[in-house]
Amino acid sequence: MLSQVDRLDGDLRQYAHGLRAHVRIFANTTAVSDFLPEILADFLALHPDVDVDLQERLNSDIARAVRDGTTDIGIVAGFVESEGLSAMHFSTDRLVLVVPARHRLARRKRIAFADTLDEDHVGMHEGSTLHGFLSEVVKGAGRSYRQRIRLHGFDAMCRMIEAGVGVGIVPESAAVRHAKTMAIVAVPLSDAWAVRERHVLTRAGMQLPVAARLLVDAIARVHSTATGR
Repeated sequence: MLSQVDRLDGDLRQYAHGLRAHVRIFANTTAVSDFLPEILADFLALHPDVDVDLQERLNSDIARAVRDGTTDIGIVAGFVESEGLSAMHFSTDRLVLVVPARHRLARRKRIAFADTLDEDHVGMHEGSTLHGFLSEVVKGAGRSYRQRIRLHGFDAMCRMIEAGVGVGIVPESAAVRHAKTMAIVAVPLSDAWAVRERHVLTRAGMQLPVAARLLVDAIARVHSTATGR
C-alpha cells in the first residue's frame, strides 16, 4: 500500500509533465537562517521540478500573507493570531544569550534579558523577525540598549561575539552548533518569552498545492526524526 508521501510524489510527477511547480514560503529569521536551508536543500534535490521562493518576514506579516494567499506556507515562532489559519506545531525555538568564552557572564547558569541591556549587543539586521521582537521587548520594559553591529545571519553574529564586539541573543540550536568551533558560551534566558513554539501556517479550508504539501510533510518528518517520534 502506498504511503501518503508516495501518493503525493506520484501526484507531483503527474502534475508536472514538463512544467515546474512553485512553492512560496514566508518565514521568520530563525527559520530562514538556521534550519530551513538544510531542509530545502534535501527537498529540492529530491524534487527537481519544484522551485521555492523563500522570503524572511515578520510574524504578523507572515500570518496575513497566508490568509490572503500571498504565500502558500508560513513559518513562525511564538504567538500568532490564528484566525483563518491552520497551524501545525513542529518544534520549539529557545533563545539564549551568547557571550565570549571569557566574558564575565559566561559562568551564569541563567540570566534575564533585562540584565544584559547594559552590555554592548551584536544583533540581527533591522527588519528581521528577531530584531523586531527584541526591540519590542526592550521598548515594553521602558529600556534601551546599544547594538554595536547588525548582521545577516547567526554565524556572523557568533563570530562577532567571539571577537569580543558584544553579546547577542540567538536560537539555542545555532548557539550549540557554533560553540563547537568558536570560543563562545550559551547562557539560558530566564524570560518566559525565550521559549517559542514553531508552527507551519497554511490557509484554513484551502487545499495546498501538491508541492507545498510535500514540503510541509518534509518539515514534519525532519522534526519527528530529530525528536524520535
